[in-house]
Amino acid sequence: MDSSFFSALTKSGSVAFPANVPFVEDLQAAGGRAARQPGGHLVFYGPHGRRFLATDPDGNPLHECEWVAQPQGPARLARARIRLDWGQWVGLKPEGLVNSTRLDLSRKPGWERLRTDDLRRMAAQALHVPFEEIRFFYGDDDLVIDAQGQTTIRHKKDAFYVLEEETFAAVPEHVRFMACMGAMHWDRIDFLPVVELFQSLLPGTGSATLELIRGLYDDQNERHPQPLALRYRGIPTYPSEAAFRLFSAFFTPQAKTGGNPFPIFMDQPRSHEVTWLPAADPPRRYFDSARHLCISVMGGVVQKVTLSDDSTGLSYVHAGRAGLAPCDRSFIVTKGLAVLRDGEQHREFPINPAWGTIKDTIEESPRQGIREQGEGERRGWRAFFNGPPPLVPPVQAFSAVLLYPDDDTEIGEPETQPFVADYLQDVLEEQPELAARLAATQRALIDNFDAAVTSCIRLDRPRDYRVMYYRPAFAQKQAQTLWNQLAQARKLEWARRMTFVSADVEQAQTSGQIYDVIYAWLPFSQFHNAQALQKTARALAEALRPGGLAFVVGPAAMSPALRAYRLRILRVDPVASLPSFRMHQSILPQARVKPDLMLFQTLKH
Repeated sequence: MDSSFFSALTKSGSVAFPANVPFVEDLQAAGGRAARQPGGHLVFYGPHGRRFLATDPDGNPLHECEWVAQPQGPARLARARIRLDWGQWVGLKPEGLVNSTRLDLSRKPGWERLRTDDLRRMAAQALHVPFEEIRFFYGDDDLVIDAQGQTTIRHKKDAFYVLEEETFAAVPEHVRFMACMGAMHWDRIDFLPVVELFQSLLPGTGSATLELIRGLYDDQNERHPQPLALRYRGIPTYPSEAAFRLFSAFFTPQAKTGGNPFPIFMDQPRSHEVTWLPAADPPRRYFDSARHLCISVMGGVVQKVTLSDDSTGLSYVHAGRAGLAPCDRSFIVTKGLAVLRDGEQHREFPINPAWGTIKDTIEESPRQGIREQGEGERRGWRAFFNGPPPLVPPVQAFSAVLLYPDDDTEIGEPETQPFVADYLQDVLEEQPELAARLAATQRALIDNFDAAVTSCIRLDRPRDYRVMYYRPAFAQKQAQTLWNQLAQARKLEWARRMTFVSADVEQAQTSGQIYDVIYAWLPFSQFHNAQALQKTARALAEALRPGGLAFVVGPAAMSPALRAYRLRILRVDPVASLPSFRMHQSILPQARVKPDLMLFQTLKH
């Protein structure tokens, strides 16, 4: 075996699944083989003909698969590990999440004659989806009716996990559920899946997973004269511009009637009409461990550069035609060098010959999109902190996503915050009086909504926002998101009136400051502290102008304290009853928030 294959196969961290260890010891004796792809990437196959490892040309691992032989039929994918651009490994477990629903049909006339297809028709009618979609996702073993008329419906999904120690073999607290998607047919990939809880995905998970899907798809279609056309399928589908862009990197969309497939894809009832065939030159990733970087190349053009030791938790991407790159972090390739730009800061590194022929970047309107916005561009997202941003370790910066348990474990404090903020964002527009008060707001305070700051900020006109944060990694991520929103709306000058301050600093400086609107979240650790409830209510009353609004999250016991300080309670909602949380439960039925968690809408007399 070629030394490069041997080096890749034996590289530390490449192989973690016990079933693959014999291949490391002697690939040929174990019935395996290896292949080098046109771009130089290496792929290793087991005796079942399925890939178990893929690496870049230098042997840096991209993904590892564990296959289990079946008594009949092809081998089954049991688990997979996927390496992200910044070095973190995530796990994939087919059918790792199964939600079961029980229905009593014994009172339905003629239930004894019901068959599986009858149950499918009932499900199709209830879910407002075509019968064929139900048949596609629900096998006979997923719809079962017993002799007493009790029906069990199982909805299987593939589950993603954060592998904090790079392997499934770690203790449970280091293998954390992250998200899920429609259960794929991994032995014969025949559709593109819907991802649920996509906002919980670690950066780069989507493209790295499509890299795995495309690799397996190519293996399975290698000897077929015509590759299988794929469709975007799910119950339901959630078409988006981001999904279309991601799919388009690896597969080429085609409309049945010709023309532009994008509008058809974005029309949910018709998104499945778009067919996807393999793109001629999909993205390929290359790692450089010495420089802590990963580069993604498509058609000889660099698409993305990620530095794993970057404390911003962001990649560098193309600025695009508008000259706008997220957080003003872009790159160009020129004369064999990649030049990374972070605002006014530049750094460069030489292109590795192992990455193939890399084309120079063609800049259509270099950096005009940001520069013409003036003051906001010079400030950048870091200026929200009125000085250096908080010191966030790179791993924490990249990992600043909200992870939800897939069982009945109580959801944590930051993870609960979007349920409240998203609800307020929706419902306040439906209440004319409150909407008018919010529209007239000049100064607002956001206290301890670290994971949902941007949902509390209205971008209808400039106003002062002061954000008190407790979790630096989430505050940094929210500041970056806010800057991007302002840049896209061409309102970067508004950033001068928005400030993020550590809660420790802010609490020493708040005396005498008055606000029109306050969003306040009492830390869970203070829920049973009567003095803390009184102190919070008093601070709110002192900081809120007469006629001002305060949206307060705390325990039911907060009610008397609020009233004692002349804060009239307009409405109280248990967070567990909010539509935003109910929607979350439709994905994870066992989900539960902290008991006695209330949202108070209050008005100062």
